[in-house]
Amino acid sequence: MENENQTVVKEFILTGLSQDRRTRILLFVLFLFMYLLTVFGNILLICAVIANSRMHTPMYYFLCQLSFLDLFYSTSAVPKLLLDLISTIGGRISYIGCIAQMNTCLFLGETECILLAVMAYDRYVAICFPLRYMVIMSWRICKNITVVVWLGSFACSVLPTVSSLRPICKGNQIDHFICEIIALMKLVCGDTSFDEAKIIFASFFTLLVPLAFILVSYMCIIASIWKIHSTNGRTKAFSTCASHLTVVLMFYGTSMSLYLGPTKQFSKKHKYITVFYVIVTPMLNPLIYSLRNNEVKSAVMKVFSRS
Repeated sequence: MENENQTVVKEFILTGLSQDRRTRILLFVLFLFMYLLTVFGNILLICAVIANSRMHTPMYYFLCQLSFLDLFYSTSAVPKLLLDLISTIGGRISYIGCIAQMNTCLFLGETECILLAVMAYDRYVAICFPLRYMVIMSWRICKNITVVVWLGSFACSVLPTVSSLRPICKGNQIDHFICEIIALMKLVCGDTSFDEAKIIFASFFTLLVPLAFILVSYMCIIASIWKIHSTNGRTKAFSTCASHLTVVLMFYGTSMSLYLGPTKQFSKKHKYITVFYVIVTPMLNPLIYSLRNNEVKSAVMKVFSRS
C-alpha cells in the first residue's frame, strides 16, 4: 500500500549540471558552439547529398535520415538547456513539456539505434553482394524499411510510456538537465521495480539486439573485405565501414552504460553520459562521415562553391 501523498505536479525543476554562475556561463558558451556546429554540420550534410545526384543511393539515403535524427535529437534538449544555463529562475519546465521532451528523446534515440543497424545491413549487402545490391536494397524496400523503423520506434517508445504514466509524490525536482526517464522515475509513487525492469527489457531489444546484428554484419563484412585483391578497393571498403562503426561505438557505448546499468544507483555521472550522446555525438556524426568519406567531402565542397 502506497503511503506517499500523491500531488498534482504542474511543473518540474531541473537541477542542471552546475549551480556555479561562472561554470554555467562557460557551459553555455561551449554548448552553444557545439549546438550551432551540430545544426550547421547536419544540414550541410543533408544538402550535400540532395544536391549531388551521384549520392542518391540507399547508403546516403539512410545517412540523411541519421543527420535528420541527430539534428532533432539535439534540438529536443539543447535549446532548453541553453536557456536554463543563463536563466536566473532555474530550470523550470511544465509537466506537459517534460513528458513531451522525455518521449521525444526516447523516440528519436530508439529510432537511431535501429537505423544504425539498418545502415550496417546496407554496408553488408553492398560489400558482400555488390552485383545484387540494387536488387536487394531497391528504393521500394528502402522506403518500406523507413516506415517500419519510424513507426516501430514510435510504437515501442512513446505509446507504452504515455499509457503507463504514474502519479508524482516525491517532489518535483529532477536531478538532471533534461527530462530523462530514469531521473523522472525517482519521483513517481510506490515501488518502481517493475518500471525499471521494463526499461531494461526494452533496452535489450533496442540496444543489445541491434548491436548484435551490427557486430554480425561487420564480421561478415570483414571476411569479405579480406577477399578483395585490390588494395584501393579494400581501403575504400574499410574507410566507409570505419565511419559507421565509429558512430555505432560512440552512440551505443554511452546509451548502454545508462540504460543497461543499475537504475537505482542513478548518480551525477549519468548527466555527463547524457551530455555525450545528446550533445557531443550529434555534433561529431557529420564530421566523422565527412572526414572519412572522400565522396562526402567532394559534395560538401561543391555546395560551398555553388554558394
